[in-house]
Amino acid sequence: MSTAIKCFQLNTGAKIPSVGLGTWQSEPGVVGHAVETAIKVGYCHIDCAQVYGNEKEIGVILKKLIGEGLVKREDLWITSKLWCTDHAPEDVPVALDRTLQDLQLDYVDLYLIHWPARMKRGAARFKPENLLPADIPSTWKAMEALYDSGKARAIGVSNLSTKKLGDLLAIARVPPAVNQVECHPSWQQTKLREFCKANGVHLSGYSPLGSPGTTWLKSEVLKNPVLVSVAEKLGKTPAQVALRWGLQTGHSVLPKSTHEARIKENFDIFDWSIPDDLFAEFSSIEQARLIKGTAFVSETYGSYKTVEELWDGEV
Repeated sequence: MSTAIKCFQLNTGAKIPSVGLGTWQSEPGVVGHAVETAIKVGYCHIDCAQVYGNEKEIGVILKKLIGEGLVKREDLWITSKLWCTDHAPEDVPVALDRTLQDLQLDYVDLYLIHWPARMKRGAARFKPENLLPADIPSTWKAMEALYDSGKARAIGVSNLSTKKLGDLLAIARVPPAVNQVECHPSWQQTKLREFCKANGVHLSGYSPLGSPGTTWLKSEVLKNPVLVSVAEKLGKTPAQVALRWGLQTGHSVLPKSTHEARIKENFDIFDWSIPDDLFAEFSSIEQARLIKGTAFVSETYGSYKTVEELWDGEV
């Protein structure tokens, strides 16, 4: 009998649902329908961010579904993220208030610092001259105040290397509950995952299917022969196996889709499991990071001169 793995417990005591709908690159006009479909299928975890530019539309749908009694607010898990232009301590609460207004909510279940990089207030474009030196400790202090206020029931980070997470844990009054990072069979994050586990930080995996819909990325994650072979043996799709691998590895997964059939398929991963012998095959997969964060790297501006510095060698 396989274990369903429906949720993971955070260091706050809260339980984060193990599968969330990702909304990055979900266009306005379609994201609302995707969220509605997902909630009707059984998802209760929606992963948002201010920079995705679609929180208002998601808010309209959440209000509608809660108003219709289809779902209760307390049964939903809504994550959002602080964008790089809002790292100044005085801007952090304003940014969350804007997100809460857009999502039409009184609180988010999880609020993350989106990247360990800072940009000028109001900067709309990824230009090197818009980068400023990051000051994660002062931004984190402002995040802790949001946690104290109850507007963010949990706080965390995204795209932090093992070293940067360790540095934050050393100074944090409220330790981060989550580090949301790229994680899939072709970028398994073994070192970071072990560090998170040892320090009570939950790892949440974005792009768990390798972002197959992203035009500027050459992603072959779902075509990996190990994944394809395991999927054939289990009578599942490569996407389902990649997601189930994540759950059995111990992290939540955030597959993005706006297609009803795939939203359903991505949620059908609870009543079966990957047996140990097949699970062991995943360790042979060649590793490569897809999301490199090159927009935050500059010889002249910001905190990171190279991609290696951004990830502290975890490339």
